Amino acid sequence: MSHIADNSQAKAALVKGSAWMTAGSIFSRVLGAIYVIPWVMWMGVHWTAANALFARGYNIYSLFLIISTAGIPSAVSKQVAHYLAADQYGSAKKLFHRSMILMIGLGVVSAGALWLLTPVLAMQNGHVDPHMIPVLHALVWPLLLIPPMSILRGYFQGYSQMAPSAVSQLLEQFARVVYMLGSTYLIMRVGSGDYVQAVAHSTFGAFVGAAIALIFLIFAYTRQHKEFDLIATDVPAPTKTLLGEVLHQSIPFIILDAGTVLYQFFDQYSFPEFLSYFFHVSNDEINYLYGLFAFNTNKLVMIVVSLASALAVTAIPLLAGAFTKGDKHGVATQIENILRLFFLVMWPSALGMSAVARPLYALFYSDDRLGVHMLQFNAYVAIAMGLFTVLAAVMQGLYQNRQAIIYFLIGFAVKIILQWPLVYWLQGFAPLVATGIGMMVSVFLMLHALDQRYDLDWSVLSTHISQLLGCALVMFVFASAVVGVFDWWLGGVRKITAIPVLLVGAGGGAAVYVYMVLKLRLADDLLGGRIEGLRTKLHIK
Repeated sequence: MSHIADNSQAKAALVKGSAWMTAGSIFSRVLGAIYVIPWVMWMGVHWTAANALFARGYNIYSLFLIISTAGIPSAVSKQVAHYLAADQYGSAKKLFHRSMILMIGLGVVSAGALWLLTPVLAMQNGHVDPHMIPVLHALVWPLLLIPPMSILRGYFQGYSQMAPSAVSQLLEQFARVVYMLGSTYLIMRVGSGDYVQAVAHSTFGAFVGAAIALIFLIFAYTRQHKEFDLIATDVPAPTKTLLGEVLHQSIPFIILDAGTVLYQFFDQYSFPEFLSYFFHVSNDEINYLYGLFAFNTNKLVMIVVSLASALAVTAIPLLAGAFTKGDKHGVATQIENILRLFFLVMWPSALGMSAVARPLYALFYSDDRLGVHMLQFNAYVAIAMGLFTVLAAVMQGLYQNRQAIIYFLIGFAVKIILQWPLVYWLQGFAPLVATGIGMMVSVFLMLHALDQRYDLDWSVLSTHISQLLGCALVMFVFASAVVGVFDWWLGGVRKITAIPVLLVGAGGGAAVYVYMVLKLRLADDLLGGRIEGLRTKLHIK
């Protein structure tokens, strides 16, 4: 009975934690996408160049951000959960304090490194791009705040308290967007009209957002640290042991958390070179194609991928706790629940975005057919990216770090090998195709390894996933038909007409999917009594 109770509690914690992290991630990602509409409008004729400049700067910043945090926040979350499962509360508290000091130091070092390396990182096609210098300098400052902020999030997550992290994410994004839009408007519409200065201030918004989020997390910690102190009655392990364990666990997090960023980083420096080698193209043409897949479509697709990221953050401490208790069957059940929850939300999210790609792209940017097709394809690539994110987190939560790194590197090597010929054949689509194939290679290897060790019930799991896919495909057909009818009726899609098309297409498609999932009872086992209550309210038998 205790075994069943533990599994039920783990499932409830997974669903509750995922709900908080998903809400925080979705709202922050949506905010991070919506700002594009006025931002692009205020940039005017410079919006394509501004897009590419912003994307290039943020890709470099993202890599430095991962290095500056060194995977330690995720490792702290995992180790705190491990110590709590072993009733070593004092060790968990001491680990947090020592890790905070370490992270402040790492933030200072990484910020200094980015400032000094700016001339090297600003290189493009063998020349220093002067526009990149102020953008990268603006991104130095958030590196000072985000490492300690991330440690606070990791500590809360180790206690399976996802609400503070989720709320801080939302506050961070809101403050960032307000500063970005305010500064861009003042520069482009009131001031000098210098788009490079506007992009630099837009990237500096990351510092403003981090400051607000850090203040909130400190406030949340001061309210709860007495509760943590009351249960910390054990003698904590030595600092050397605690930090040694975290640093050992953090190395895989550095590599695997950087997975998507490394793919994008490789695209940033390889795509212009490869395209210029095969074709006679101008810098404007390169920036246009690069901006399409690296910024425009990526900005929207990352809303979908954030669902997987939220699930991954929740899964790590839960799996680490079950692993520490030696509950092999419980681990297998949790992996199956994670996969089912992933596909419950990822199938409709990716297929739905593909179905409404044209009005969605027109609303945020323009009715660019190449951009629309790229968004549709990138939505499918998001499934592979999301599954990689979740499975990498699962393997880390189960201390299969070495295998996870090897599988990632194999997939990344496939990406590197395929990129060269694919650029010749597919031009702007090449990085997306190479990324999708590389990610799927890693996903297949990870699934095979987990199945070998935990004997997953694929007969039930594959049936459930296929049924969810069937519901999502019906939704896709419905939403595509709605978009097609509106397109025919309105004679095209513009920003003002895109909104009602999206409301009817996406809203109607979501209603169709929810109805089918409720009717077929595909989420009952995961979400329990809540689903039955919803079915009763909607009069679905």
